[in-house]
Amino acid sequence: MGLIQGLVVHSAALQDRDGAKLVLTQVKDRLPRLERIWADAGYQGALVQWVADETGWTLEIVPRPTDAAGFVVVAHRWVVERTFAWLAKCRRLRAAYEATVASEEALIRLAMLGVMLRRLCRGRAA
Repeated sequence: MGLIQGLVVHSAALQDRDGAKLVLTQVKDRLPRLERIWADAGYQGALVQWVADETGWTLEIVPRPTDAAGFVVVAHRWVVERTFAWLAKCRRLRAAYEATVASEEALIRLAMLGVMLRRLCRGRAA
């Protein structure tokens, strides 16, 4: 569905693979039914085994087609890109204006609340 299950904001100096460990550690007890995670090639390597050992989940790398030129929709990964597009509609999240990580995380959560509320209220009278 593309809804955020966990959230960690960190500096750009931290590799995505290391940031993934922070997020997965945060959510592993809250998502007991989760079995598989799809990720792009930036998450391959030792993280695949770490996810299996720490959470019991399968981290499956979904590669970009080798013959693709320019933008292509990649199976499963488009959900993440759509979620980023939803967040990009929130003007305040388009640049790093916040002074603290906590305030940035709060704004992302507020933006996702707006997405979820619009879905819940779709088709209902205003």
